[in-house]
Order: sequence, then structure tokens, then C-alpha cells
Amino acid sequence: MSYEVSQASIHLLPPASIPTYLEKTYWWAYVHPNAVKLFERQWLVNAILWGNFAKLRDAALDELGQHIEGRTLQIACVYGDLSPRLAGRLSPGSSLDVVDVLPIQLTNLRAKLSNDARVTPLLRDSVALRFADASYDQTLLFFLLHEQPESVRRRTLSEALRVTRPGGKVVIVDYHLPRRFHPLRYLFSPVLGLLEPFALDLWNHDLTTWLPETIRADQIRKVTSFGGLYQKVVITV
Repeated sequence: MSYEVSQASIHLLPPASIPTYLEKTYWWAYVHPNAVKLFERQWLVNAILWGNFAKLRDAALDELGQHIEGRTLQIACVYGDLSPRLAGRLSPGSSLDVVDVLPIQLTNLRAKLSNDARVTPLLRDSVALRFADASYDQTLLFFLLHEQPESVRRRTLSEALRVTRPGGKVVIVDYHLPRRFHPLRYLFSPVLGLLEPFALDLWNHDLTTWLPETIRADQIRKVTSFGGLYQKVVITV
């Protein structure tokens, strides 16, 4: 069942509760209304990523194509212009669904999209998407996994792979362990440990750690950038 909330055109399942880890750890970044007012600034999200937002955004979008065909799923809203840029690449007849567990994030997303009918915001938890198997041609996770505890991260990846059709792509952009002599390896680590305690998992373990055992090595392609601090992982389902 789906229905609409006010004029935001946000289609909802029966209300999704806010996960405890998200409310406790990230209330300051995503949950509180003042967080949205603060962080929804292009220059700020670029600064948080050490000036790399546009490069990382475009790396993800280029993986989907200059003209994106079929059905695309973005798991979790993103501050900045990722989603509007993605929507701008949709071919005629194509669509984008964006899911998030926070209504405030979906409302913020809709405000950035100027009522683009090709984009549907959906209130759903990444660990239980409730879409049919192989529903999407491609799925994008942009700086989501580092915000999730290990058990949640594992289930999110499993769901992303489940809903992507055979031959489709799951594109992941996130943090990665910097090279040994990268200054941010030592300066940034305490910041992540304090503000984003799950992020260091991606420094200490390869992302494949949380993939289902059915995914083979030849299905995975990984490239790193900015001295290894960021990674783009593409999984062909």
C-alpha cells in the first residue's frame, strides 16, 4: 500500500521507524530539522569530502551512463546535487526511485527536484526494501555504507543486489583506507572515530567482507581515488 503525504508527493509504506543507530549516532547530521538546514549546502558537502564531491558524484553517474535507461534505484538521500544530476541524465521513459528511512530527508529531496515526475521518493528502510526481486536495472549507494553498523551494512548490500536485475549494476561510492603516507590517514581517523564511528570499518576491511558469498570476484570492479581515501565499487549482478 502506498499513499501521499501533504504536497510533498512522497509515497510511503506503513510508517518506517527510525533505526536506533541512526537516531543516536546521526541525529545531528540527518534527523534533526536543523541538520537539513545546515548540511544542504553544495559548498559544505564538497568541503566535507575535501573538495572531491563533484568528482565522486560524476564518477558514480558516469558508471550509470550519460543517458540512463530503465529503472534506477538510489538507496538513501544525499545532500548536494547528486539526485538532480542523476535525474537530469534519465532517458525518456526511464525513472528514478529514491528510498530513505527518514521522512525529513525525502521532503528535502523533493524540494530539490522541482516536482520531476520521473523521480519517486519512497519511505523505506535499506535493510527491507520490499521491492520484488530484479526490479531495477541499476542501483546506487553513495556514501551510505560507512554510516551503518556491520549487520545493517550487510543486509543493505544484500537487498541492493536482490532488487537489481541480472546483468545490472550496483554502484557504490564510499570511504576507503588511504595510502600509508596520506596525511588524512592520521588526521582524519580521529574525526571519523568521533563523529562517524562505523566509518572506520571501511578502512579496516575490504567492502567485499559484507557481500553475500554468492558474489564472485569477477563480478566486482574497484577503483580508488584521492590517495585511496575514496573507493568506487561496481558489482555486476
